[in-house]
Amino acid sequence: MPLEAVEARRLYRQVADQLRSLIDSGEYAVGSRLPTERELAEQLRVSRPTVREALIALEVEGRLRIRVGSGIYVIEPAAIAAPAAASVIEGPFELLRAREFLESAIAEQAARVATRDDIARIDASLLAMENVEHPGEASMVHDRAFHVAIAGSLGNAVLVRVVGELFDQRLNPYFAQLAHYFESPGTWRTALDEHRAVREAIAAHDPQAAREAMRAHLARSQERFAQNFGAENAPGSSSGRSRTARSPAKPAAPKRPPKKQAKSGSARRR
Repeated sequence: MPLEAVEARRLYRQVADQLRSLIDSGEYAVGSRLPTERELAEQLRVSRPTVREALIALEVEGRLRIRVGSGIYVIEPAAIAAPAAASVIEGPFELLRAREFLESAIAEQAARVATRDDIARIDASLLAMENVEHPGEASMVHDRAFHVAIAGSLGNAVLVRVVGELFDQRLNPYFAQLAHYFESPGTWRTALDEHRAVREAIAAHDPQAAREAMRAHLARSQERFAQNFGAENAPGSSSGRSRTARSPAKPAAPKRPPKKQAKSGSARRR
């Protein structure tokens, strides 16, 4: 038998595989609620973003249903999707961390070399972003154009392609499912303000400020996608039960006999 190449599985896929096995074995029955993200992260000794990527992957496969404010439930799959087919998809947080690292450096250099024409292209994409509804396909087109325009100011076609390809990973089913829960017109307005801060730093030719503005924008994007699903303290949640179990009630303090009432007038007045 010929040897096959060994490919390291992404951490979130390992978590998803383990949870899927527990579901298949009946450890978590159809209709049951999984532990919270926090509990799963503690038990598996991984970060909460990694757990979230695994849960989103299983929801896309049709194994789980995430109900914001209630919890994460096992559902009856209509058809079991082959997990290996999805193993090549990068997790949303992996992508955002990669973009934070790369595009911060690009913004820093853009602040050094951007011309008036480069700033004009960045401004055109910002103007288009201000006049589009979000979430939607058009908003993603203009968002992409903004990031590509900044990369384009460096005059390096490879960087333009890499930035565009990384952005296009937002179209993968895991990223799209995660965005479904947390993107709204409100988050779009916040992101627009962050984009403007990047533009202002580049136009002012302030490399450090441009780097920090881009880093902050992509870090906050991760924070928005990492917001609580709202089930940490749901009635009957496993987190609530476990806290109760770990905190036995303290014995009641013995009652003291009532003090004798003082007879003096001064004592009564006090």
